[in-house]
Amino acid sequence: MSQVNIYEAKTHLSKYVEQAESGQDVIIARGGRPIARLTSISPRKRAIRFGVLKGKVHVADDFDAPLPDEVLAGFEGR
Repeated sequence: MSQVNIYEAKTHLSKYVEQAESGQDVIIARGGRPIARLTSISPRKRAIRFGVLKGKVHVADDFDAPLPDEVLAGFEGR
């Protein structure tokens, strides 16, 4: 986190915005006293939309049936 005076912040704003964008906070001070923080804004999460794949996914009737012996043996390392 770096601290700059307000005049320098106005003069080099784009440089400090790039620092904030990369995740580094920049404190802006007046007379050596911190007055503001320049920080990045995290992107908003998209809302969950239920039912988007309705009718596009099929689960077989034997989905939870026991595995064949040869497949089970592969999982168990036999």
